[in-house]
Amino acid sequence: MQKSVRYNEGHALYLALLARKEGTKRGYLSKKTAETNRWHEKWFALYQNVLFYFEGEQSARPAGMYMLEGCNCERVPAPKGCSSGSAKDAALDKQHYFTVLFGHEGQKPLELRCEDEVDGDEWVEAIHQASYSDILIEREVLMQKYIHLVQIVETEKIAANQLRHQLEDQDTEIERLKSEIVALNKTKEKMRPYQGNQEDEDPDIKKIKKVQSFMRGWLCRRKWKTIVQDYICSPHAESMRKRNQIVFNMVEAESEYVHQLYVLVNCFLRPLRMAASSKKPPISHDDVSSIFLNSETIMFLHEIFHQGLKARIANWPTLILADLFDILLPMLNIYQEFVRNHQYSLQVLANCKQNRDFDKLLKQYEANPACEGRMLETFLTYPMFQIPRYIITLHELLAHTPHEHVERKSLEFAKSKLEELSRVMHDEVSDTENIRKNLAIERTIVEGCDILLDTSQTFIRQGSLIQVPSVERGKLSKVRLGSLSLKKEGERQCFLFTKHFLICTRSSGGKLHLLKTGGVLSLIECTLIEETDAS
Repeated sequence: MQKSVRYNEGHALYLALLARKEGTKRGYLSKKTAETNRWHEKWFALYQNVLFYFEGEQSARPAGMYMLEGCNCERVPAPKGCSSGSAKDAALDKQHYFTVLFGHEGQKPLELRCEDEVDGDEWVEAIHQASYSDILIEREVLMQKYIHLVQIVETEKIAANQLRHQLEDQDTEIERLKSEIVALNKTKEKMRPYQGNQEDEDPDIKKIKKVQSFMRGWLCRRKWKTIVQDYICSPHAESMRKRNQIVFNMVEAESEYVHQLYVLVNCFLRPLRMAASSKKPPISHDDVSSIFLNSETIMFLHEIFHQGLKARIANWPTLILADLFDILLPMLNIYQEFVRNHQYSLQVLANCKQNRDFDKLLKQYEANPACEGRMLETFLTYPMFQIPRYIITLHELLAHTPHEHVERKSLEFAKSKLEELSRVMHDEVSDTENIRKNLAIERTIVEGCDILLDTSQTFIRQGSLIQVPSVERGKLSKVRLGSLSLKKEGERQCFLFTKHFLICTRSSGGKLHLLKTGGVLSLIECTLIEETDAS
């Protein structure tokens, strides 16, 4: 006959008290009784792998307990009897059910339910984790960590003891060295010859020592004076003086350039922007942008560069400039837009001056004392010369910088980059001006000319030529400037390009018209014959 399992009721009550206070999960659940299949609301508390339930939250003694070791908890759907249409069944349908399946035979499943879905998920997860074996595994992990920390503490103690012994040995060595110093000082005092008091010394000896001291000082000063004078007169010192002077001149030029940009922006650009926003604007915002381009951005860039130069001058005689140019070089590409459109901006300004209101307003701005009698065109021209000025300055600076100087390579690199940028800007200006020249000529021709819209068509020159009539010599007829049969000479306005030659006539109103026949000559298919016979 199998005996019943005994347990200590006091121990169970103690565990129930701990579950009420420190339980992993606590709260009200509905429990289904196995005898009547009815649901009763109980207050449950989970502690480790034991689930207690009480009649109420304030009950002191548990109404029952379940051992959860090896059990399984899972969500189950609502019973089928709850699907009818009554209000009570609808409320039961909203309950969330879950079942605890015990791992040993003879134990009926524990059916539970709650009103909140989240609360039900938390109960299922807590019961899943309520395993004594998991606690043992966690205890084993914590024990391993504890052993590891104990080993670390022991190692640190050993290291601390070793350091303490080293400090003690060093203290002993210091005391020994002190005693040796004291002994050496005593020996030194004994080895000194007897010296009487200064009052007992012979006055002649005092004078001799004084003269000797004076002569030694004079000779030393004379030697250093000779060294300094030789260096001052040396080529290296002269080169350094010229180099410093170039740097000082560059700072002054940069300060003047920043001031010019400041006058351009504050005395012209910003006032004209305000005027363009007035009710009767003398100039449009597009024209203001076309005239001044990105001059404001250029001003901000050079203000930063000027501040860097002044900071370096404050550290004189140590002058390191190469890193400033390294920062400046990538930003100088903004000059490409300004230089490329400079001629166009002057043309827009000339067109705007045809407006009397704008011309009057501009003269008022130019009368500002800050302009010093200079016109707006003068200020717009200053940025055109800044890149060449930097190239010249770096060329002079390199001429007086020794080859072994720390900045030599950086300055050469900056000079090469500036020269490359200058060449690119020159080519872009040439291309842009050529396109504008072609378009200007195309607009003067009444009929227009499609070949001038070709960007590879480069303008060479223009002028007036006399077209002479055809001259027959025997059976050979030579044609000049087109296959035209003229009875008398005629003046033609001609334009020479790299690929074509245009012949135009000028009407009484001054307008140009292409010749209907032979007005556009392709130079690829032409042969030039020079006739020496003027008759």
